[in-house]
Amino acid sequence: MEVRYLGFDQQQNAREYRFDVIEKGRPTRRFTVTVNLALFLTHRIGIQEGPALSANKLTADLERNFDGVHELTEDDLRSHVNARSRAEAERAEMRNAVRHPPPSPARAEATSNWRHFNLGKPSGAV
Repeated sequence: MEVRYLGFDQQQNAREYRFDVIEKGRPTRRFTVTVNLALFLTHRIGIQEGPALSANKLTADLERNFDGVHELTEDDLRSHVNARSRAEAERAEMRNAVRHPPPSPARAEATSNWRHFNLGKPSGAV
């Protein structure tokens, strides 16, 4: 199944995203997914994410044979925000886990620029 975004229509405080669904051996079907624009502001979601979120919602509805009005709801947008927050937390955790441990004192001394000046060695040592 292929979902193609065709554009949107503005209807007062709602946006209707239009899609064609193409399946092998079936005629092309046209669908719309509606969303109240206030939900984007409430959940701090960029309006540019609307087409992708709507395509995901439509795909999920069609996979479960939902035969009704396709609409992005408050729950859909809240789930998106929660998933995004979890992904950001996981990325931050991975960045912290990649940090290298500090070098051992012997390694630090061997790589120090001060070793060229015989600094830090007992007097009389060469």
